[in-house]
Amino acid sequence: MSGALLSPLRLRNGLVARNRVWLAPLTNQQSRDDGVCSPEEQRWLERRAEGGFSVVETCAAHVSRDGQGFDGQLGVWGDHQLPRLRELAAGITGAGAIGLVQLYHGGVRSPSRLTGQQPWSASSFTEAKPDFEVPRAADVRDIEDALDAFEQAARRAAAAGFQGVELHGAHGYLLGQFLSSAMNQRTDEWGGSFANRARLIRTAVRRVRAATPAQFLVGARISPEDFGHARGLDLDESLQLAAWLAEDGVDFLHVSLWDTRKNTAKRPDQHPVPLFRAALPAGVPLVVAGNIWTRAEAEAQLGLGADFVALGKVAILNPDWPRRAADPAYEPERGPLTPAQLHDLAISDTFVDYLRRFRTIVRDA
Repeated sequence: MSGALLSPLRLRNGLVARNRVWLAPLTNQQSRDDGVCSPEEQRWLERRAEGGFSVVETCAAHVSRDGQGFDGQLGVWGDHQLPRLRELAAGITGAGAIGLVQLYHGGVRSPSRLTGQQPWSASSFTEAKPDFEVPRAADVRDIEDALDAFEQAARRAAAAGFQGVELHGAHGYLLGQFLSSAMNQRTDEWGGSFANRARLIRTAVRRVRAATPAQFLVGARISPEDFGHARGLDLDESLQLAAWLAEDGVDFLHVSLWDTRKNTAKRPDQHPVPLFRAALPAGVPLVVAGNIWTRAEAEAQLGLGADFVALGKVAILNPDWPRRAADPAYEPERGPLTPAQLHDLAISDTFVDYLRRFRTIVRDA
């Protein structure tokens, strides 16, 4: 598989990705309080498109007011956000990349200080975490409103000129909360069996697929097993979900592995990438993310069956990673860097402040 990393790949809707290197969706807190994209957020993403990433994905962008999970989060819930979304889409595609919006609702992880209301989720539950707010259990109207919000946000992304969307079912946000056997204790059609727990993400995918043009990419991101905020997940259920989502019309599946060097927890002798590749039809690309830094590490994932690798922290510190990786001797910057050095990489003061939680990225001058 050596050499494939920097080769183009034609997607089934006809779009051609110029290589197999994808910018992972990264929280950056650079948007306005009303969800409008800031020039700083646009520049951060454009710079990675200019650096050669084939697909540039926004941060998790909330689809409704009650779904916001972070300060300064990009929004796709209002038409007032469209003018700047159009500029963002044009900037990404103008630099030669495919632009995607990651669509998201935080569910229990949408704090009242941002939304002005009690969070809601599949069920009411508690967690022993600081500042945890007990969510109320969703009623049927909440669920229908959320499905409408995902659909309208996808329509808005298409109208803005993006080439696709990714529904965020990973990391324990709303779609993942419904998938979870721990967080979803419902006894109606939205809970209980895995088929019922998967109903929300599957319905959202089908509605988004039906509401957007055939050439518009629709994908999903999932967590394969428990990690961090994602809990109540089973590997075999996640593999079944991958097959179901392909049936529902996804153009790609993005699996968030956190660490691509590790085998699965449920099957310690097996790596997740071949398992998910086997669960998907040949025409549905598999995107994987998780602590990939070097070209050799990226190519190893392609060798296991991935079609794309999504880069996160390394893309923050190395905006030209795809271009520079053409040199076999390339060694990416690993940080930490000073705020001034990060500014030179199109990272604003706001983003730098957010990144201070990662000691490997930011150091004081």
